Amino acid sequence: MWGAYPWRMSTNNFYDRILGLRALRSFRTDPLTDVDLERLLEAARWTGSSKNLQNWSFVVVDGDQKEHLAECGNFTDPLRNGPIAIALVEEPGGYEFDTGRVAQNLMLAADAIGIASCPITLHREDAVATVLGLPEGARCRYAIALGYPAEDASPARFGGRKPMDEVAYRNRHGENG
Repeated sequence: MWGAYPWRMSTNNFYDRILGLRALRSFRTDPLTDVDLERLLEAARWTGSSKNLQNWSFVVVDGDQKEHLAECGNFTDPLRNGPIAIALVEEPGGYEFDTGRVAQNLMLAADAIGIASCPITLHREDAVATVLGLPEGARCRYAIALGYPAEDASPARFGGRKPMDEVAYRNRHGENG
């Protein structure tokens, strides 16, 4: 129905980057330049949102504070290993879907300027709120670990994708045709 591998015929570089984006967990130790950090924050800021409310904010986390933030999640070694992280704060009245959009924009922008990224889930929201000093009603469940990729950086698993007919349906879930 949808075609097995439509990207193989693509000549659109941006489309190819979307299909090729992978989380990288191995970073060089040097910090991001101020220019690169500003570019990432600008890409995040320009992400679309429901009703254009932009009910988010971003906390750049580095140094010892990264370790405190890493304690708020279960699989957070990339957070510890990267020079910085950007915590994605859902402000009161915000939507988790919009936070996901910001995360993807950040990761795509990072890839476009040669920065490795890895999304991190923060499982203990109360602890995150304390570490980041969040105001009442704000929450942070996700952060993006960022840094220049180590020379040996590669995805943890290359894995493919499920067949299209197992994930895309027309009109009703589970029905194709």
